[in-house]
Amino acid sequence: MELKNAEFRFGLTTRDYAQLAEFRQTLRGFLRFSESAAAEVGLSAQHYQAMLILRASADAQRVTIVGLARELFIKHNSAVGLVDRLVQERLVVREHSSADRRKVELRLTARGRRVLAKLAAMHREELQLVESALKRVLVKLTKPGPGGKR
Repeated sequence: MELKNAEFRFGLTTRDYAQLAEFRQTLRGFLRFSESAAAEVGLSAQHYQAMLILRASADAQRVTIVGLARELFIKHNSAVGLVDRLVQERLVVREHSSADRRKVELRLTARGRRVLAKLAAMHREELQLVESALKRVLVKLTKPGPGGKR
């Protein structure tokens, strides 16, 4: 009885659960693609994400390891290990900040930019393929249900 009351209280129907499951499946399919694409070039999906963050930041606003950890929702020591691997692969370099020599900033190397460009192009192509499915499922999820509830 308590379970039924919880579902009633939150206004969740079987249709709502099905739409949430479909959304999760669509996202997971894209993330699985991302993992495979990164693996094709010898990286993990997290390495790709880190490189994407570095490339997306303005040159005037370089990313530190602390900033990278925050963006990736990982611990500092995990970000250090991630950066170590990217440095070892000659995809990223560490540089002392010109503003504060105590800070270490991260920058993509020319090789890192080439690898990232290839991966980003692959991701854009995949997003074009799943765009209609994502739009469809988002519309269903955000459209008010019977009685105007969402």
